Amino acid sequence: MSFNRYLDAWNERDPDRIAGHLAGAVTADVVFADPANHTTGPGELEAMIRTARADLPTAEYLLTSGVDGGHDRRYRYLWAVKIDGEIAVRGMDCTTVDADGRISRIDGFFGDFPGASSAPHGPSPRT
Repeated sequence: MSFNRYLDAWNERDPDRIAGHLAGAVTADVVFADPANHTTGPGELEAMIRTARADLPTAEYLLTSGVDGGHDRRYRYLWAVKIDGEIAVRGMDCTTVDADGRISRIDGFFGDFPGASSAPHGPSPRT
């Protein structure tokens, strides 16, 4: 599954093997976007992962939920980054895959969900 190979890229300790994990997981025009980064293509994504691995060599990237969704080939899951056994950051990714199951877009969000009182005010949901 492309999600596992993608996660393997983040956890790969040998920088020269990161591209191999991504080759089986992402499309040629994959987009990665989160509050801190924006990349297009496997080369830029690999460079970002290499930098993260160099900056945080003991980091472990984990799924903390199952992968949910599938409508319109979009999926969501929760994740965490552990450093020296302690959770340093949590977040959620919304991921889109192509018809072959390769990841074409990752939209990342940091932190836990805010409480309901911070929800934007808009039209009431239909009942």
